[in-house]
Amino acid sequence: MSNKDIIVGIDSGTSVVKAVAFTLEGRQLGTASVRNTYKSGKDGSALQCMEQTWQDCAKAVRGLSEVIDNLSARVAAVSVTAQGDGTWLVGKDNRPVDDAWIWLDARAASTVKKLSTGPLARARFEATGTGLNTCQQGSQLAHMDQHHQSLVDSAEVALHCKDWLYLNLTGVRATDPSEASFTFGNFRNRQYDDTVIDALGLQHRRHLLPEIIEGTQTTHPLTESAAQATGLLAGTPVCLAYVDMVMTALGAGVHTGDANTACSIVGSTGVHMRAVTSDQVHLNDAQTGYVITLPSANWVTQVQTNMASTLNLDWILKVAQDLINDFGGDTSHAALVKHIDRWLAASQPGTLLYHPYISEAGERGPFVNADARADFIGLKYSHGFADLLRAVVEGMGMAARDCYQAMGAGAPRELRLSGGAARSGALRQILGAAVGAPVRISEREEAGAAGAAMMAAVAIGAFPTMDDCIATWVTPLLGTAEAADAALMERYASLYPSYQQTRAMLPPVWTQMQALNANRG
Repeated sequence: MSNKDIIVGIDSGTSVVKAVAFTLEGRQLGTASVRNTYKSGKDGSALQCMEQTWQDCAKAVRGLSEVIDNLSARVAAVSVTAQGDGTWLVGKDNRPVDDAWIWLDARAASTVKKLSTGPLARARFEATGTGLNTCQQGSQLAHMDQHHQSLVDSAEVALHCKDWLYLNLTGVRATDPSEASFTFGNFRNRQYDDTVIDALGLQHRRHLLPEIIEGTQTTHPLTESAAQATGLLAGTPVCLAYVDMVMTALGAGVHTGDANTACSIVGSTGVHMRAVTSDQVHLNDAQTGYVITLPSANWVTQVQTNMASTLNLDWILKVAQDLINDFGGDTSHAALVKHIDRWLAASQPGTLLYHPYISEAGERGPFVNADARADFIGLKYSHGFADLLRAVVEGMGMAARDCYQAMGAGAPRELRLSGGAARSGALRQILGAAVGAPVRISEREEAGAAGAAMMAAVAIGAFPTMDDCIATWVTPLLGTAEAADAALMERYASLYPSYQQTRAMLPPVWTQMQALNANRG
């Protein structure tokens, strides 16, 4: 009888690399994490050290062995997911060409503007289902090809973060159907598409695109060197999971067979998605959003993503923290987080408008504008900090509503929430009312790592299909639906047209402000 009763899911995010142990039935046993970092520049660059990212990944897995007895002998499979988009160039001897351009890198903005008006722009969008933005490898490679040719000339393959980790784990250069199809391919057949590659002007760089493998069907063995680095046994099957957005949504319940359900990941960024069949995808006129395949035949997620979600909360809490500390107080971000529900209760709904475009990379959903910035509208002398904080949370909700509206099907029947902010009951109430749907959360702690581990569970035959795995790993952990407050829904429905109208009027102001700031610099 085999004693291999654990699947390890690796989730390498922008700020933390996590390694999580699950039983074959989906029960979480333990987790280990390592902080990672990236560096940003005034030119819009956002770079991450590739070697350090692999070392952090291996360290997280080693850390897991400190909380799980006899881990290496018990691991039946390993699966890896990671932050999406970005460009991780690998050259000779599988060494990094340079630091990776991650999804926060905004240097390709001028290239995005040019490509978005090209003759093949609509054809590219209809194949990928994905709007072009500065985050993506396609636009970044196109920009590199014009402005950083030496980087691309030195590369033998262009990977994403999870692909880079998979290469270090297995020695195999590959990518998965999700990132391959929304960047360079077609979501209908999950293969590369010549029209898309032509639209990006990258046909002469096609040799950089790696093999596409389906992780629920294909695994590769852990190499001897990776075994030494991680403390696991050489030969352990390794699964290349899909991109972290869709793995988190899968673990949180985006696809459980219930009609018209949606899932929002309320993290530093906001990811809003519906599971639909390929023929149900709505391709909007603005050419924005993503279509990301699910590890289930013919099923995809239609996605809109805000560059900043809880990043807005982090900002306003930091303002409060800095003021308190500047005047001799002593407080922390964690201490202030505990007061969020109290501040929300002390404020009136819908007295201010806030557009949550606080990211210095602008916005990408449901519109693309690298110059977009946050703002308050309607301030009065009587407004206080609680009102500002509430407006920020409401702005996060309005941005989510904006994203679901762009998918063409109106409000979802039910909204499933994932991410740290979902732990706040007051925040859940606001998000549900803003979107116009009841809210349900999952007891699943590490949804991204769980989604990845689920793919490995199918790959090694623990479950015959992904639907069978979902029925065991996901559905039983869904909590009770929380109905949205009717009066709050009505208030936000009345406020939403003003939110849309003002954000449609602001782009010239954003552009002028960016130009003024650039000239000052």
